[in-house]
Amino acid sequence: MVNFILCEDEKSKRNEIVEFLSKYMMHNEMPYMTHIFSDYDDDFIEIIKEKLPAKIYILDIETPTRSGIDIARLIRSCDDESIIIFLTGHEELGMTILKDEIMCLSLINKFDDYENRLTKVLNKSLSMISDKKTLKFKEKSIEYIIPFDNILYVTRDSVERKCVIKTDTGDIKTYKSFAEIIEKLDSRFIQTHRACVINKNRTIKVNYSKKIILFDNGVKSDLLSLKYRKELKKCVKNN
Repeated sequence: MVNFILCEDEKSKRNEIVEFLSKYMMHNEMPYMTHIFSDYDDDFIEIIKEKLPAKIYILDIETPTRSGIDIARLIRSCDDESIIIFLTGHEELGMTILKDEIMCLSLINKFDDYENRLTKVLNKSLSMISDKKTLKFKEKSIEYIIPFDNILYVTRDSVERKCVIKTDTGDIKTYKSFAEIIEKLDSRFIQTHRACVINKNRTIKVNYSKKIILFDNGVKSDLLSLKYRKELKKCVKNN
């Protein structure tokens, strides 16, 4: 899931950009969501903190209350991976942005043929997202691309006969087999149950007596069997 996070204070330009993103993504099979803001308000600050996968920020430099450059600094204080694109009328601030080390992918003048330039930058952005370590599969003509870092655990639902991928933003269910999915994962995932693998990098505590696995976002799993305890103890050290 690609998450576009757009902040533009001018309503007509904001609607124009949203329509552009919709048309652009029609030519891609990736699922996406657009989060729309008119200012860098409290809701915007909250979305910075959310562990959404594949964030692409499209930021205005100047809004009524805050600077987009300050917001980019705030993003980078907790997030080195999300993509930042400035779409603005203030190209003269380009050198300031470059010197600030906020790792902006591009600065585009929104009043000068921005659609062609934004198309090229988004092509590069989606390529960068695809190149990261991700779980990729197709389900009903939709291509899912899920960063490994956003996966807490993978299990099998014997009732629905589906594989369930538990992520920061909810469950993704697929008719792909459990074996098919875990074959695509890397060494950060370890088995804790015959029908479960967990992301050890997201695991902060294991209560072996109660068979509870705690992840760093507060989610818990009870899919822990005796057979896999020894290996789990090697990988996850309780604080």
